Amino acid sequence: MKFRELAEREFEEFAKKHPQASFYQTIYWGKLKMENGWKMHLVGVKENKQVIAATLLLEKTTPIKKSMFYAPRGFLIDYKNWEVLKFFTDEIKKYAKKKNGIFIKLDPYLSYQERDLMGNIVEGGENNKEAYENLIKLGYRHFGFNLMQETLQPRWIFTTKTKGRTIDDIMKEMDPKTRQILRKNERNKIKVREIKKEELETFKNIMQHTGDRRDFIDRPLSYYQNMYKYLHDVGILKIMIAELNTEELLQEYEEEIKKQEKDKADREKKYMQAPEKMSEKKYHQKQEECDREIERIRKNQEHIAMLQKEHGKVLTLGGILFLIYGNEVVSLVGGSYKDFMEFQSAYTVHWEGMKYAIEKQYDRYNFYGITGVFDEKNPLFGLYSFKRDFGGQVVELIGEFDLIVNKPFFLLYKIAFKSYKLLKEVKNKLRKS
Repeated sequence: MKFRELAEREFEEFAKKHPQASFYQTIYWGKLKMENGWKMHLVGVKENKQVIAATLLLEKTTPIKKSMFYAPRGFLIDYKNWEVLKFFTDEIKKYAKKKNGIFIKLDPYLSYQERDLMGNIVEGGENNKEAYENLIKLGYRHFGFNLMQETLQPRWIFTTKTKGRTIDDIMKEMDPKTRQILRKNERNKIKVREIKKEELETFKNIMQHTGDRRDFIDRPLSYYQNMYKYLHDVGILKIMIAELNTEELLQEYEEEIKKQEKDKADREKKYMQAPEKMSEKKYHQKQEECDREIERIRKNQEHIAMLQKEHGKVLTLGGILFLIYGNEVVSLVGGSYKDFMEFQSAYTVHWEGMKYAIEKQYDRYNFYGITGVFDEKNPLFGLYSFKRDFGGQVVELIGEFDLIVNKPFFLLYKIAFKSYKLLKEVKNKLRKS
C-alpha cells in the first residue's frame, strides 16, 4: 500500500462510486470551499495501482498560525478494515504534520445503528459499532453521541428509500395529512420550477426572510453564486422554488363558481318539472350545500385577489436547495415567506425532490438534519415530525471525531476556539438587542 496525493480525475472516479459517496467528498465542493479561504488536498491509498481509500481534506490556517484539517463527511474508506484504516490514519497524520497541522476533523457518512420511522433502534438491524471502536482504538477523539445539533454537520438525519419504488408506493406510506396538503396544493395550482443563475437573488431573499424569522444568519448572495458556479453545471445542484400563479387560480375559482351555479340551476329546473320525484328536504339540503360552496370559493377568490394586488400575479412561496450526488438527493437548505405560510409550499417542493429521486432511481431522498430527541417537548420536534409524515426512517450517524496531530497546539486551539465562540455569541446578542 502507498499513501499519496491524488489527481482530481482519479479521486473523483473513486469518490463517485464509493458506498459513502457524498457531495462533500468531491473536487467541486473543495473548489467551492477554496473561494472561502480553504486549501484543498486530495489524498489516498493505492494498492496494485488502484485507489482503495481516499479523502478530500480541507485546510485552514487558525488564529494561532497553525492549520486545522477537515475531511467533510469523513474518509472514503472501509472503517472495518483495520489494516487499511490504520495505515491510512498513520499516513494522513504524517501528511498533516508536514503541513503544520494541529488536528484532522472528520464526521463519517456512516450510520451508527439502524433506526426506524419513530427513531427506535431496529432489533437485529445493521450497525457500524466496529467502525466506531476501530477509530477509538486508533486514537480518534469522539465528540460524543450528541442528540442535538452541536456538530459541524447533523448527526441525525431523516431519509426515505426511493429506488425501485413508485410514487404510489410512497404516497401510501405518507401521513394522511401530508397527502391532503399535497393534493390541496395541486388544486391551488402551486407549481415548482428550477431557477436559473440570474434568479439566485430570488432564493437568497427567501433564505434571508427565513433567517430573520427563525433567528439564524444566512449566507451572503455570493455564497449561493459560488455554489451555482461549481456545483450546477456538473449536475450536483438544483434550486427549486414554489410559485402560485394568482391569475390561473382566480380563473379556476371562476370556473368552479360557474359549475356550482349551473348545478344549482339544473337541480332547480329538475325539481320544478318533477317535484314528486325529488324529496323536498333533500332538494333544499343540496341547494344549501351548493350555496355554502359558492360562498367558500368566493372568500378564497377575494383572498387571492387581495394577495395579487399586494404582491403581483405570480407569488414566490418558498424554495429548497438540493444537492444530488452518489446514491441520494439531499434537501440541504430551504425556506418560505411568512405571508404565504398558509400554502405550506415546503410539502410540494419536497415532493418534487422525492419524485425526481424516484424517476432517476436514486437510492434515497435525504431530508437532512433533525435531532435525536423524539419527544414533543423538544423545541425542534416539529422539524422531525414534518419529515416523518412523508414516511421513511431516522438515520443516526456515527458522529464527529478529531485526530490530534499536535497535542500542545490542539489544547491551545481549543481554548482559543472557546473564546472565539463566546465573543461571537456576545456579538450576536448585541446585534439582536
